[in-house]
Amino acid sequence: MKKLLVLFLVVSCTISFGQETVLLRLNYTKGDVYAAKMTMSQEMGTVMSMGMNIDMNMKVVDVTGDTNITEMTFTKMTMDMLQGGNVMSFDSTKSDEELDEAGKMMKGQMSPMLEAVLTAKGNDLGEVIEVMAEPNVPGMTDFANQSNVVYPKEALKVGSTWAFQKNEKGMVLDFVYKVTSILKDKVELEITGKSSGMATGDITGTMAIDRKTGVPLNSNIDMALSVQGQEMNSKVSMTMTKL
Repeated sequence: MKKLLVLFLVVSCTISFGQETVLLRLNYTKGDVYAAKMTMSQEMGTVMSMGMNIDMNMKVVDVTGDTNITEMTFTKMTMDMLQGGNVMSFDSTKSDEELDEAGKMMKGQMSPMLEAVLTAKGNDLGEVIEVMAEPNVPGMTDFANQSNVVYPKEALKVGSTWAFQKNEKGMVLDFVYKVTSILKDKVELEITGKSSGMATGDITGTMAIDRKTGVPLNSNIDMALSVQGQEMNSKVSMTMTKL
């Protein structure tokens, strides 16, 4: 009888754990500051390769109900590009004297972004409602949507999936997220998907989300694409750390 009772308790605990659910929401607190690091790379055979690293700070300036307003600034940018046999490098921490002519040209293009403030209004699902850059720098507002995730309205359990579509510069990205584990402090996801439009191919990746705040702690997105008959591999990794 005692063995049956122990077995019943073990099975009950297993079932309870398996049915654990989580409601993913961005629970920002006004005044919080996060440091974000983004690493991007693209390779198109011997034709072109590019690597870019961006450091950013994001401050939560207001939270009202399910709506939040954040301000983002870039603190450091580096880029290395190989195209047509030409090598170009840029590092925002270097002076003009330390940069070659190509680096100085890239500095002229990148410096306005380092001086701009990106203000985004969003909701607790992660949807961006409105975005503005001051001053208005071309391409700056694209960074407001780099998290690649919008949370579903319903609660999730291990094995749950949801879909999200994103349009980006002629590409239609269809993401599918699957909850692989729900831990005490974080929720882990597997990412799959397809790209269509200007570039076609497959999407794979992973993401870890802070369970309490709903902030993505890290994400890794790999895309194996075909662009006008050329194969291209694109990778984007991002981390968020509360300061």
